[in-house]
Amino acid sequence: MIYAALLAACTLFVGCEKDSDGPKEPALVPDHALFVVNAGNWGSSNASLTIYDPATQAVQNEAFTTYNGYKLGDTAQSMTIHDNTGWVVVNNSHIIFAIDLKTMKEKGRITGIHSPRYLCFVSDTKAYVSQMYSNKITIINPKTYQITGSIICPNMAADSGSTEEMIYEDGYLYVACWSYGKRILKIDTRTDAVVGEVEVGIQPCALVKDKNDKIWALCDGGYEGNPLGYDAPTLVRINPRTMSIEATFTFTKGDYLSKIRINDEENRIYWLNNGSLYRMSINDPALPTTPLVAGEGFFYSLTIDPKNEDIYCSDAIDYQQQGILYRYSATGTLIDSFYSGIIPTEFCWK
Repeated sequence: MIYAALLAACTLFVGCEKDSDGPKEPALVPDHALFVVNAGNWGSSNASLTIYDPATQAVQNEAFTTYNGYKLGDTAQSMTIHDNTGWVVVNNSHIIFAIDLKTMKEKGRITGIHSPRYLCFVSDTKAYVSQMYSNKITIINPKTYQITGSIICPNMAADSGSTEEMIYEDGYLYVACWSYGKRILKIDTRTDAVVGEVEVGIQPCALVKDKNDKIWALCDGGYEGNPLGYDAPTLVRINPRTMSIEATFTFTKGDYLSKIRINDEENRIYWLNNGSLYRMSINDPALPTTPLVAGEGFFYSLTIDPKNEDIYCSDAIDYQQQGILYRYSATGTLIDSFYSGIIPTEFCWK
């Protein structure tokens, strides 16, 4: 059975579930590896990091704890790699860890950010951090691990607005205004000034850029009782030069949309709807009517392997036990599956 084989591989690698008694010798992270950010339960400080090797199907759970001797903290949100350093954002602990990917040991941390979500690099000495329930985007210097400034998002409440995923392209930062928002902001990274915006659907939560340099925004539509309203989710294509909408694809009101990802060739878009996986070409005139994959579980998050377009979908199950990752080929054929940590929520490729 595939689970038994993976469990054995996981045990040989470092051990899947038990915490280390103390720091171990340096980890060897494969040249091509998937990092799984496991959020853990809010308020429980059980966030973790999983490393998966697609070539050998070997799994390292609790990778950060194993090589550092302490846990990530409360509610890990995302991870970004820059210059062979992994930056892990831990939302409710208000910490961003810098991890040496050769040893998996902490090399520094940034603190003092209200509720960090995502990190976007502009250079070796400048990056931006989006925040939940804040009208600020924080600016940091990754070299010094210091906060160097902030950008106030216009027309956003200081205690209820949120910024989420970001894209950096050709000197500009594009930011999704998520909680109680319906705008994409354009920021000049040379001046840190907001120089444009476009109104999209309710609560844009995820962004990708295609091969034509167009930005696609997934808008979740809000929910019953949302002060901003409740509408059908939408997928919007934006011209970033003019900050205008070129196309809008509308789902059914009540659909549960989450994540949007694009392949390495930037010509096919993937997303999750009501727990199933969908895909479309950037040139398709309409949304697909049937999923690429359905039935393995209720998919919670996804990522696309930039090397071969394999698709990884996570199932958080009951949000209390270890989640499961399903790996599919680009045609939707199941290749592999393995257990990660609690609530596998985001991914990062090395």
